[in-house]
Amino acid sequence: MKKAALHNLGCKVNAYETEAMQEMLEKAGYEIVPFREGADIYIINTCTVTNIADRKSRQMLHRARKMNPDAVVVAAGCYVQAQNSKEEPDPCIDIVLGNNRKKDLIKALREYEEKRAARKVRADAAEGAGVQDVEEIGRTKEYEGLRLTKPGEHTRAYIKVQDGCNQFCTYCIIPYVRGRVRSRSVGDVLEEVQTLASNGYQEVVLTGIHLSSYGIDFDGTRHLLALIRAVHQIEGIRRIRLGSLEPGIITDEFARALSELPKMCPHFHLSLQSGCDGTLKRMNRRYTSEEYYEKCCILRRYFDNPALTTDVIAGFPGETEEEFRESLEFVDKVNFYETHIFKYSRREGTKAAVMENQVSEQTKAERSALLIELGEKKRQAYEQSFLGKEVEVLVEEEAVIGGKIMQTGHTKEYIRIALDGDESLKNTIVKVRVDNDLQIIH
Repeated sequence: MKKAALHNLGCKVNAYETEAMQEMLEKAGYEIVPFREGADIYIINTCTVTNIADRKSRQMLHRARKMNPDAVVVAAGCYVQAQNSKEEPDPCIDIVLGNNRKKDLIKALREYEEKRAARKVRADAAEGAGVQDVEEIGRTKEYEGLRLTKPGEHTRAYIKVQDGCNQFCTYCIIPYVRGRVRSRSVGDVLEEVQTLASNGYQEVVLTGIHLSSYGIDFDGTRHLLALIRAVHQIEGIRRIRLGSLEPGIITDEFARALSELPKMCPHFHLSLQSGCDGTLKRMNRRYTSEEYYEKCCILRRYFDNPALTTDVIAGFPGETEEEFRESLEFVDKVNFYETHIFKYSRREGTKAAVMENQVSEQTKAERSALLIELGEKKRQAYEQSFLGKEVEVLVEEEAVIGGKIMQTGHTKEYIRIALDGDESLKNTIVKVRVDNDLQIIH
């Protein structure tokens, strides 16, 4: 039995695809082993969202080659999709699988083995990949058929329902490596969720590259709400959580409909990127700060103290000190639960990479630090607002905290709670009152 090791880089969609490839390998008779020395096959699902992600992808591919020079090294996903225009792939790679081709992993492995049997393809490493399968992703309309029955987490399952993006934000390479919006059929999603529910999963997270666009490739309109309602009907599922949303999908009708679904978690990640209108325009974000704020108000109108989280980029090209202060004040005004801060990273191939007035690394670091400090204060304030309140916790795992064995899990708002006791409550939902005997942990 051949041993296969997998390593994932990047987003939750990548993580889903990596777990799906692992299931494919297991069903084909491969033994899954940790990503270290001794594997016969190394699969790296790569990321290319920033230049740093590119570097990490290259490092992991070369690490795999060093761990076993005779192993088969498979590079999959966004980094190799972006590198497709280059004449020769990295010589440490044996198999290249672009996006929409991960489903062909087993076929590619067999094809490579046939080639190796016919001739020693690693005899000359400089010849590059023995099998290369990368399509022109911008032209494909096919949704890649990957699915899971048992994802890595034992209580919460991430479900990929959509791929691709049509937005073309000026800082983002993803539309070029993931292609245009492609949605999974409702029936296919429900079949996977039903399988997961029958295997004991109680919470599902619907995710995608641009989740808000789910279904626009069907008939030009959004169908995310209809999908959520269909998932809500599946017996055994107790919680539904959503991945990152664009502000434009939040309307009174959408928020009201979600608030009427008892399984819906009041936890919404709305991408912001900047609180300054001038910066938003240079980013091609297609909304103003005022419009974004109204979306937050809509959610708070229909949900009691929902957890609103976001992303903010510090030091986008052309961001003046005045613009940064405007963005900082807006983040302060919204009162997010969590604010994920990213220093702008130049990405070759995007419009922002060649914009004038690039911000210095020192300035980006200073602005990032101020946003992080503000975000931490807001996080603490939001969590403190639950003191004395009763919450439902989906217990997920045991953890040793302060020398004690405790049960940990998340509320519907995704606040992590630690409960006293060494008796396992894993995959159960318990009602508790948040007080000094309960620990909110991070």
